[in-house]
Amino acid sequence: MRKLSLLLLVGITFLLTSCPKEEKVLHLYNWTYYTPEALIEQFEETYGIKVVIDYFASNEDMFAKLKAGAKGYDLVFPSQDYVEIMIHEKMVLPIDHEKIPNLTYISPLVLEKATYDPTMEWSVPYYMGAAGIAVNRKRVSDYPRDWSIFSTKKLANRMSMLDDLREVIGDALAYLGYSVNSVDKKELEEAKRLINQEWKPNLVKFDAEGFAKAFASGEFLVVQGYAEAIYEELDTELWENVDFFLPPSGGPMYLDSMVIPKGANNTEAAHLFINFIHTPEVYAQFLDRFHFPSSVNTAAAPYMTTEPFYHVEDLENYELKRDLGENLTLYNTLWETIRYNE
Repeated sequence: MRKLSLLLLVGITFLLTSCPKEEKVLHLYNWTYYTPEALIEQFEETYGIKVVIDYFASNEDMFAKLKAGAKGYDLVFPSQDYVEIMIHEKMVLPIDHEKIPNLTYISPLVLEKATYDPTMEWSVPYYMGAAGIAVNRKRVSDYPRDWSIFSTKKLANRMSMLDDLREVIGDALAYLGYSVNSVDKKELEEAKRLINQEWKPNLVKFDAEGFAKAFASGEFLVVQGYAEAIYEELDTELWENVDFFLPPSGGPMYLDSMVIPKGANNTEAAHLFINFIHTPEVYAQFLDRFHFPSSVNTAAAPYMTTEPFYHVEDLENYELKRDLGENLTLYNTLWETIRYNE
């Protein structure tokens, strides 16, 4: 019997040691250029959880993929208007605050702006900023530092704007002195005329994916886009040739947040990652990596070591894009006459 027991024990031990352990994995679905590799490696080493990242270029692409039934993502990073939509559509799971003690560092000002979820019941802010304009100042001089730069005929066929209806229409509305969330048909018609008659004739295209590479190669001399994407494509010694600015007339501002979608396989790891990224020293590394200002985490700034590409004060006249509900059809119809018509 003792021999039999010993053989059984050896057999069980062999099975336990020879069968591979199930690997813990966290699946992220985030914007391109938005997840520092060093922090991902640090998270993996700290928690023994492998991180797999898929990327999207627009909120519309992300939303369409999830609505079409994509499963398995544990953490998604939508902008505020789509956070609001996803909450209404019951596409996200509630946030367990007890698992994220670093929520104490989230800026009250940011939560004040996040009227769709001010208590972080469904989402946790990741970063608040805005798209701006990059100019190759080595090859371009004497230009307006505002949205009107896209009216500059001498730059025709060397410029692009984002392939994003809320951004482009919002830019025009703000330039005209209106809210980026306006649903006034006269104001929207005025914005459409501005884009179609003054801006679009000078654009190569609307581009949300390749604008940074096209700018870095010199194909485009002026692009609307995100600072982190533009500078990422350039060697640091070329940064001095870039004039990146947020037009003072204002425009759409974004508040990207972290949400746990229904169907997530690893909600525990999702909560761990949210808490990890908002550790002040860690969040400062995130800001440094992309030269962001500290707009969301109140305790990160003292740990920063780089100069931001723009400052929180530059966002003064910027406005968060909100979920337009049924009025989004007004924008979709308008965009059809801008994006797809000659």
